[in-house]
Formats: sequence, structure tokens, C-alpha cells
Amino acid sequence: MIPFESVEIHGELRERVLQNLNRLEEEKYQPQNVFLTEEQSGNWPGDTEGRTILGLVMDAQASKRSPIYLERIIDMIPSKLNKKGYMGVIYEGKMSEQQLSGNGWMLRGLCAYYEWKQDEKVLEYIKSIANNLFVAGKGFYTEYPIDPNFRDKNVGGEAGTIEVRGTDKWILSSDVGCLFIGMEGLIHAYAHLKTPEVKAVIDEMFAKLREIDILKIQAQTHATLTACRGMIRYADITGDYSYVEWAEKVFNLYKEHGMTENHANYNWFERFDTWTEPCAIVDSYMLAVQLWQHTENPVYKEDAELIYYNALSHAQRDNGGFGTDNCPGIASQENCLHPHSYEAHWCCTMRGGEGLGSAVQYAAFIREDTVYLPFFRDCELNLMLENGKLSLLEKTNYPFGTFAEFIVTENQQGKVTLKFPFMSWMENLTLLYNGEPQKLVKEKGFLALTNKFKAGDTIQVNFEMRLRKQKTLNSTNTKDSQYKMYYGPLLLGDEEIATGEYKNMLFNVNGRELTPVYHLMNNKMRHKEYKKQILFDE
Repeated sequence: MIPFESVEIHGELRERVLQNLNRLEEEKYQPQNVFLTEEQSGNWPGDTEGRTILGLVMDAQASKRSPIYLERIIDMIPSKLNKKGYMGVIYEGKMSEQQLSGNGWMLRGLCAYYEWKQDEKVLEYIKSIANNLFVAGKGFYTEYPIDPNFRDKNVGGEAGTIEVRGTDKWILSSDVGCLFIGMEGLIHAYAHLKTPEVKAVIDEMFAKLREIDILKIQAQTHATLTACRGMIRYADITGDYSYVEWAEKVFNLYKEHGMTENHANYNWFERFDTWTEPCAIVDSYMLAVQLWQHTENPVYKEDAELIYYNALSHAQRDNGGFGTDNCPGIASQENCLHPHSYEAHWCCTMRGGEGLGSAVQYAAFIREDTVYLPFFRDCELNLMLENGKLSLLEKTNYPFGTFAEFIVTENQQGKVTLKFPFMSWMENLTLLYNGEPQKLVKEKGFLALTNKFKAGDTIQVNFEMRLRKQKTLNSTNTKDSQYKMYYGPLLLGDEEIATGEYKNMLFNVNGRELTPVYHLMNNKMRHKEYKKQILFDE
């Protein structure tokens, strides 16, 4: 994956990043307000603080704009840690999975900040949280309750709460499995600490995670997908890629039992009458790209596209934050997609920063003298390859149009292979190099072109996309007779109250006027009457 320094993003993604950064600098997220008491956080110590730091770090690097309040937040951390050096109350002989989850987000945010700024005092905060909370809890993780009959599957709101049920050693959450959000934070810390004590705890936590029947316990999808991302990071650290195979199996289980019809998430596996959570949408998007990166299976690249345009983009509100949506299907007795809450300001708005920042980094990947461009993005790329720098300017009207152009502005590398994206919904592709048609060399979801490119060279990718009818994703929560309509990666719906956005993307299907569920922070999400039908009957 390329560093942030190698990409300058333009277009709709830049607008999303900047608006999210603006939101994270409003009063709620400023230093005097971002640190919460145990009561204010709902027993999620470190959660708001860690996610906010992470979102600011990602947005700032993605946009190249310095955040106003981040340094002050970092400076306040020592005064907010307890006497043992982590967030929240000190439990004797007992662990709280919400506390571990919240401190996991503190570790994620602090690790991201440390990687950016190389501030040694922040590494000390990482050490104290990792050692004095997580490592000190060694032995407890083997006794984490995983019996599905023990967990109450009928409780929980958009913000998880402490469950009435618990054990002598565990304070449990309605966000079933959020312990493993903490594990993912600890894995990020291990990338910098590399101590055998931290590794032993990660191995103990993962051993317990592998014992869980995710479907029967109806684990929270956010917690599960976060754990998968953690294990991919762990695979990269340890070199043991069996962890990637485990994450791949779980992601495919998620697609079948946890993904909604607009490629978002049910908040818990197979609890279909709930709501989406953009935190999990971000996880699923990042995980899909990471699985493509490790397996080169083009299906995961297409999963990422569908999640980005139909779930992540639908969930971002006009204030730059992120809100939850309903889950159309049998359980909710709805065929329409609409907001469930305007904004989940306590978690999802901050995680949106990580999702959008990751999308910026995903503009290109490199391997030796090969540049992979998995998604069309308006951007400038300055990539350091084996023998020198390669710079490209990319312009595209995708997914609303069918054109992308790449202009070489510098090439010190010499011979380079460029791999341009193509998806299963693209037809009649043509590849032009300086205006001359090229033979199409298709390789695992890419068009490959190798040459000693020089400054001023242009490569154009043209294609066609058509309306297509697809079966639903979840056969349990939809009828056999139901279907959905797409144009390229864009899910289409019938909007009862027209907003005027994307009038050029209006399709007439059996007398219905369909438009994308995608929107660019349109204020229609503020209107209670807004809804868009996405499930249709034969």
C-alpha cells in the first residue's frame, strides 16, 4: 500500500474527507469535550477519544491539511489516564469487554499518530495501555463466555450497553464480541512493541475467538470484521498467512449472513430487524481491499466497490458525519432504504475518517516495477518504485461515466507495468496508448500495459456499462421473487420524493424512474420522509 505522501486526491473523495475533517473539528470533538467520564461514555472508556484521534490522523494525512486540535488532544492524554496508565476505572479480579474495546481504539489512534509523527512520548502511552490493561489480563481471555445460550440476543441499541448477564470475571456488552475490537488495537500496538508478553496475549485472545460460533452467538458484525482486519495485520507482522485464510472465511460468512441488500451490515449476524452501522461498513470496505491485496481475487475488489458506492457513500451525511440506515427485507417489512438515525456521532462519524482515509491510500498499490490501480480515482500519484519515481495524473468520470485517462508526468523507473481496473460489469473495453488501440491483456481484474513510459504519455481506458438485474444477497431475509437493479457498481432505487441529484443518472425500468442510492452528502438524509425502494418483486 502506498504512503499518504504519494497521493493527492481530488474529486468526490476529497470532498468527503474534508467535510469529515471539518465535522471532527466542531465543538463536540474539541479537546475540552472529547474526553468523557465513565458515565458520559456509557462505560466505553477511551472509545470516543481513540476513534477521534484515529479519524483526525487519517483525514489530515489524506487531505494534506493539519487538524486544528489534534496536538492539544494528544497533550491532554496523560492527565486522562488512570493511575495504572489506561482509560477508565480499575477493576480488581474482573475485566470489562467494553473497556478493552475502548482502550483498543485508543491504541489504534495512538499507533496511527505515532506512525505519522514519530512522537516518542506517544509510544509510552501505547506501552502503558498495552501492558497494564491487556497484558495484565492474561488468563482472563480463556474464560471469556462464548456459550450462545448465555448471551441475551434481544438487547442492545445503536450504542452498546453493559449486559445484565455477566460472570465473576467478565463484564459483558450487548455488542457481542467487542472484546476482539480490543484485540485489534493490541495487534496494532504489537507492530511497534514486539514483546513476547503482548504476543502471548494476542495468541490467547485469538484462540478464544476461533472457538466462537459467530452465527449462533449472533456476534456484532462490527466487532467480528474488526477482528478480521486485526488478524490480517497480525499475519503481516508474523508472516503466518493462515490468519488471512481465517479472515477470508469469516468475511465470506459475513457476506452471506451479515450484509444488507445495499452492501452495508446488519448490526448483529442474522438479526435482520436491526440497523446498519457505518463502523462495520468501514471495516467491511477495508477488509475487502485487504483480502484482494493478499489473495489477488478480483471478487474482493468488486466487493469493495459495491460497499464504497452503496453503503459508505449512502451513510455519510451532509454535515460530514456518518449515520445509521435501516435494513430492508422481510424482518423489517420494508423494501425501501432510508436513514435510521441521522448521525452516530459517538462512533461512526470518527470511523468514517479511517474509511475515507483508507480509500485515498487504496488509489494505488505497488510491487517492484508494477503499479496496481484497483479503483478509478481523480488523483495525482507520485510513486517510488525500485529504480525511481513514477508520477501519474488520473482523471475519470466513473462510476457515472465510462472513461478514465492517465497522464504520465514523470518516469525515472524506466520499464513499468501499469495495471488498470476492470470489473465484471464493464463491457466492450478499449485501451488507448497515446491514441493507439492496444491489445487487451486481462490479469485478475486488471488490464496490464508494460512500456518505458515518458512524460506526456497518455493512456485511456474506455468501456460500457449497462443496466443489470441481480438476485438479492440474503435469501433468508428476502423473497425468492425479489430482485435489485444496478448500473455498474451503483445500486438503483425508486425515490418517492425526487431531490434533483444525479438527474443524468435516471433510468426508466418497467415504468419506474430509478436513480442511484449513492449521494454526495445530499441533505435529503435530513428529511424524515426520504426513502428509496431497492427491492422489487417479479
